Amino acid sequence: MTVALADVERARPVVAPLVHRTPLLSSRQLGERIGALAFLKAENLQRTGSFKPRGATYAIATLAPERRSRGIVTMSAGNAAQAIAYAARAVGAPVTVAMPETAPKTKIEATRGYGAEVVFAPDVTRLRALVAEIVERTGRYFLHPYDDAAMIAGHGTCALEVLEDLPDADVFVVGVGGGGLIAGIAVAVAGKRPGARVIGVEPTGANAMRRALDAGAPVPLERVATIADGLAAPVAGTIPLDICRRLVADVVVVDDSVIAEGMRFLASRARLLAEPAGAAATGALLAGAVRVRPGERVVSIVSGGNVDLARAAELFAA
Repeated sequence: MTVALADVERARPVVAPLVHRTPLLSSRQLGERIGALAFLKAENLQRTGSFKPRGATYAIATLAPERRSRGIVTMSAGNAAQAIAYAARAVGAPVTVAMPETAPKTKIEATRGYGAEVVFAPDVTRLRALVAEIVERTGRYFLHPYDDAAMIAGHGTCALEVLEDLPDADVFVVGVGGGGLIAGIAVAVAGKRPGARVIGVEPTGANAMRRALDAGAPVPLERVATIADGLAAPVAGTIPLDICRRLVADVVVVDDSVIAEGMRFLASRARLLAEPAGAAATGALLAGAVRVRPGERVVSIVSGGNVDLARAAELFAA
């Protein structure tokens, strides 16, 4: 199963009533630092605080009514949890979310606030087993947070918006967890702006997509350790991997210190509060991990803003 531009375009009118059309902001100071024309796609201002409702609303809207009525179960460190709970509430479907015990309390509380039942696994590497047990016991439908074609198609609507605002964009830089967002963006960009490059950014301690690309197949991580919980997928998705292999120019890996610098830059220079996952793309550009050509039009996807304020204060003070 794969995803085509037609799928992304089909998702657009379904998703539009339930999500914000987020702004594309120019950033002179980022542009000066990287020697290009820089823009920030502010998905931190999206409903539930991240890009995730784009895919979640479309994936749940396309489920058969009998599947929705039985209920949905998913797994997430926080952003997908909130988005799927939000989307399920919109159609009246019950949802259970498996979260790691290390998930930020703010994300746990927000997920419950959207009406989801939250259950816990010791860490992200054990979420899949917990989900399997819930499916076996309850018969609920497992909606994968990133390895799902409809989810990916919905996420691609982010790139459609960018290309409406900036038709001649040359480079898209995207944080990567399991690969749902970058896969959707890559499909849309390949179809609408085939000369542009899509480049992914992963944390050193959660480099599932880079490992998968190098190995030619998903490789489960034995351990996940990063400040960017939104990028802490324990394994790359099979559908995103196929799309990234074909349509993504590169996936680079950066340390948490680079991600933290991206957070500080966005807060101080762009007045955008981004969580670590949302700042990874900008941090990689600032650090030179993503190389761009002079004068190119570069779009950094600020994918989320669900930051724990106490943790953010520590990172800003570092």
